[in-house]
Amino acid sequence: MSLFRRLAAVIGMAVVAATAGCAVNPVSGQSELSLLSEQQEITIGRQEHPKIIEAYGAYDDPELQAYVQRIGERLAARSHRSDLIYRFTVLDSSEVNAFALPGGYIYITRGLLAYLNSEDELAAVLGHEIGHVTARHSVRQISASTAANLGFTLGALLVPELQNRGVSDLFSTLSTALLRGYGREHELEADRLGAQYLAGTGRDPEAMLDVVGVLKNQEQFEIQLAKEENREPRVYHGVFATHPDNDERLKTVVRQAEALPGGQATAPRGPFLRRLDGLVFGESASEGTLRGNAFYHRDLDIALQFPEGWRVENRPDRLVAISPDRSAALQVTVADRNKRISPERFLRDRLKLDDLQGGEPLRVDGLDGYTGVASAGAGADVRNARVAVLYKGSQAFVFLGTPQKADGLKAHDDAMMRSIRTFHALSEEERDLAEPLRLAIIEARDGTTFRELAAESRIHHHAEEQLRLLNARYPRGEPIPGERLKTVQ
Repeated sequence: MSLFRRLAAVIGMAVVAATAGCAVNPVSGQSELSLLSEQQEITIGRQEHPKIIEAYGAYDDPELQAYVQRIGERLAARSHRSDLIYRFTVLDSSEVNAFALPGGYIYITRGLLAYLNSEDELAAVLGHEIGHVTARHSVRQISASTAANLGFTLGALLVPELQNRGVSDLFSTLSTALLRGYGREHELEADRLGAQYLAGTGRDPEAMLDVVGVLKNQEQFEIQLAKEENREPRVYHGVFATHPDNDERLKTVVRQAEALPGGQATAPRGPFLRRLDGLVFGESASEGTLRGNAFYHRDLDIALQFPEGWRVENRPDRLVAISPDRSAALQVTVADRNKRISPERFLRDRLKLDDLQGGEPLRVDGLDGYTGVASAGAGADVRNARVAVLYKGSQAFVFLGTPQKADGLKAHDDAMMRSIRTFHALSEEERDLAEPLRLAIIEARDGTTFRELAAESRIHHHAEEQLRLLNARYPRGEPIPGERLKTVQ
């Protein structure tokens, strides 16, 4: 499930009624259209925060969480809405993003945290998100979208006959903004405010530009990967991503903030990097880990090998392996069994596969299963698909292999079945492989190169490029003797 779909799923129906009117913007001091009161804004954050935590999970490191909270609170104390109680949370997600819910709930993923290289850069991300909260960008976005698209009168936000559509559109607007930014003007305003808050706490506003560089490098690397893998790039549109390279307007707001009292200091890099020592990098143990085309899951106690050359995606709700020419895909999901029925009956009754053809029992690593060919799609798009299930304890692991073309199964069926037959419980040797990768902080020696570090790293693909990204040396550049570096072990 994509980040956008997860956000859309957790941004629920928190607003059921509101009174339209005008409010004074805390930043500008100007009166503006507002369909949500401050209390309703806070209510949205309070009700949706647990859903964000349920969807992503809070990263299990109390000291790191407390550290991020302290940095955020210092910035928030200098903000235009210092009376709010702000909550800063590191999410247990490898995705590179940060966002804020209305009312002062601010999130940064460990995936983004891993690529930051100073406390000032962390403060820049948090300050930018505080700026969205203080300027009430989510409220302004909802108000403008509702007024423009739904034609609501100023008397009420939701009228009964439009209630379902209205709430759906409201939160579609909000979740889109969380992921893709609030539009160029609002993003620049959040930058300006964040830079002011940095200067107000004695930090260097130039860190804003450094974070833009981090995200632009991420974008370049993702475009490179997508080209190699023959797919569309998955570029995250969150914090700062609306900025073009060499953005003069951003540089201007940064320079303005630097002129403020205290706007020239730079925090030392070493203490910040020590905070990241041991940070999980990539998938967590609860998500399962990929090592090349092999998948290991500690909590489920399983391992699986996908066909050589297939691109494997570890999504929150499934594994998906895609053939090199993108003409076929094999996905794996897990479901609770609930009833003591045979694997064949599971496919036919539970999954409603009435047309299962060529069925046969499976016995894989001592596990009972069943497989056959079923129809997938509808109308002119009907294709034969390989379906299989393997029982492991109270869980059923379901495999679905689908070709792109109606007659495409034959070309890939053998590879799919070979992959299914590799399914097994973790061996003792594999348990180490099921543990997540973690950052380790080292000191560069004379002659240390990223190629050398990549050869020693457990990163399973593009290790040199990823180490350069982690250390702000992408696409070129080498370590400086004596400097602290992030490696992955």
